[in-house]
Parts: sequence; structure tokens; C-alpha cells
Amino acid sequence: MKKQINDFLSTKYSEFFIREEDINSNIPTFLIKPEGICPVIQGLKDEKTLSFTFLNDLTAIDWLGKKTPRFQVCYLLKSIANNHFRVLIKTPVEDGDPVPSIVNIFKGANWPEREIYDLFGISFTGHPRMDRLIMPDNFLGHPLRKDFPLEGYGQDYLISDLLEMHTEDMEGA
Repeated sequence: MKKQINDFLSTKYSEFFIREEDINSNIPTFLIKPEGICPVIQGLKDEKTLSFTFLNDLTAIDWLGKKTPRFQVCYLLKSIANNHFRVLIKTPVEDGDPVPSIVNIFKGANWPEREIYDLFGISFTGHPRMDRLIMPDNFLGHPLRKDFPLEGYGQDYLISDLLEMHTEDMEGA
């Protein structure tokens, strides 16, 4: 299956295909240019022989000081039709650059994309509601970035303010 995915990506999406990564895992991992994320994810989902119809996970990695570009957004897809086979698609992201949203392909990407924005500061173009999900709206910074101070920025919040913000969010849902 790994060779089949590699052949599919390197031929059909050669303009977006960077390389296959060997990360000592039983999950094949491929690096794709950010502008190719939507067509590649859609292709992996729609190709009948692959059928990656389930978004298993969506997260980000901060490689501060170890890799350039600094961030990677990671999409773990699963093919239930192919014995639950999984593939990891990564895209490199420069600090401050947005990534195309895949919410139109997988509705379940909505909150993970917001979480990545909230905690890493990576925004997603075309997302229906790109705002904070976990941290208060007036929180400074993004706490999962490796340059975020361990002690934070010394912000003070009143519990009543936090409860009010989250109550309003729940009522609008």
C-alpha cells in the first residue's frame, strides 16, 4: 500500500509532492507543499483504490531551531476500506504563513484547525471561524510554540470573565 500511495502522489500530484519521509514508523509519511494540501487530501479521499475517508488526527509540530521552515501541519488519514491503513501527510509552514483549510473536505477538521491556530498561531485560509478555541480571546501568544515562556506572560484573568466568554460561545453554537 505504501508504494501505491507513493506512486499516486508522485505522479498525480508531482507539482506538490516534496518527498516521502522515513520516520521509523509503520505509517507511511509524505511531505506535501502547503498549496497542494487540499487537492492531495481530496485525491486521497476520492481515489477508489486508496479511499482515505477518515481524518484520524490533525495537529502541528514546532521545530524551532531544528528544521526550516519552523512548523509542520500533520494530517493523519485512515482508509477503513483498506484494513484501517493510515497515512501521514505533512506540510511545512513558515512562521506567519497560513495553510489552506480542509474543512470543506473533512468537516471534522474544524476544531483541530482552530486548536492549531489557538495554540501554535498557524492560521487556515478558508476556515469558517478562525478564532481561539481553548484560550481566552485576550490571551497573549500561543502556548504550544517553543518560544512561549514557561511562566507565561503574567496575564491575570477573572474566573467570571472566563466563564462569561465560554458561556457566550456555547450559546452561539
